[in-house]
Amino acid sequence: MVGAPPLTGIKVLEFAGLAPGPFAGMTLADAGASVLRVNRHDDPPQDMLARRKASVAVDLKDPRGIALLKQLIASAPIDVLIDPFRPGVLERLGLGPQELLRLHPRLVYARVTGYRRDGRYAAMAGHDINYLGVSGALSLLGPPDRPPQPPVNILGDFAGGGATLVQGILLALLARERSSSGQVVEANMVDGSSYLASFPRMARATPLGDKPRGRNALDAVGCPWYRCYETADARFVTVGALEPKFFAELLRGLGLEGQGWEEERGDEARWPELRALFAERFRARTREAWEAVFDGTDACVAPVLDYDELRSDPRREGDQRPAVTLRETPWYAVHRGEGGEGAGAGAKLVDVADRGQGGGVEGEGYDPTLLDVGEGGDEMLGTWLGWKRGTHYEDASGRGLTLISDKAKI
Repeated sequence: MVGAPPLTGIKVLEFAGLAPGPFAGMTLADAGASVLRVNRHDDPPQDMLARRKASVAVDLKDPRGIALLKQLIASAPIDVLIDPFRPGVLERLGLGPQELLRLHPRLVYARVTGYRRDGRYAAMAGHDINYLGVSGALSLLGPPDRPPQPPVNILGDFAGGGATLVQGILLALLARERSSSGQVVEANMVDGSSYLASFPRMARATPLGDKPRGRNALDAVGCPWYRCYETADARFVTVGALEPKFFAELLRGLGLEGQGWEEERGDEARWPELRALFAERFRARTREAWEAVFDGTDACVAPVLDYDELRSDPRREGDQRPAVTLRETPWYAVHRGEGGEGAGAGAKLVDVADRGQGGGVEGEGYDPTLLDVGEGGDEMLGTWLGWKRGTHYEDASGRGLTLISDKAKI
């Protein structure tokens, strides 16, 4: 029988921030955690990563607002706090890890920064591209005759930052099961991105990656059988025929078998010739026609699909699912398809397990979930602590919630 998501019962307090912090909070919420976002009263609903969260606006300039958060952290009690700020921000508010762990020793205090907290650039502002630059990872990306090219902000903000922070949080929760103690979790986008680049970094000491950027087998520019090609309808296919047997399948599909390329492909001096030949062949047919040739083969050829196609074409694998499947305790669903809550008595267990449980969300994982400041906060405070507005907390100034004075025990 499919059970509750794995983080059911875990309470998370997420301070409003950009990109990695909200992504970490959304990931925990999708895995079953109860996530309350702490906003300022004048924050815009800028967070597109607010799925399954609630919000509360707190006046952080009023000591009673700080008291509210401390009371909440200690009494709920909160399992995980997500700090997305530059070093020192929460410490100056009296909400640093030393004070909060003394107040609540089982707290997992999770912090994510761009640069290293103790590094040369710690006091500087930055964004994904800057963190990738100093991590070394950016030096690996892009064609050889142009500047390095970051992959939108996927690698730094979300992989090196948010996803790495979640990994640290889960490890800290696991360690807490043994020690009964929480701890500080530190993540930063420099170290996270650098760790993700372990393989290509180490490959620089081998023939697989010892050439300049864009001229190695895996940088998808220099190698003829590991890159993208344009088709007759101005779409693209990916080619990844690294192994000789897959390369032979590719040649057969392109009608180039028996011309000596099976033996000559290792001659890098002929790579430009082979690239031009492949490009000419792929431009001769539409992407759909090439799919008809290569689907079901081991040629390692697949289409480049955009999200409009994935969303609208039921033949494609565009239903958004959790990043990993837990068969017995799956994440909540994103796609509102068959299987899961509301699917009817005929829903198959495999559908529920593959797609997560629950009825999915509006937008199917393609549209942002904008969370208004204060949305759902009263309900969550009531569920967690039995608190009521006007009895335990108030917004007397219009700048956010504060603890009512006679409730301010901390």
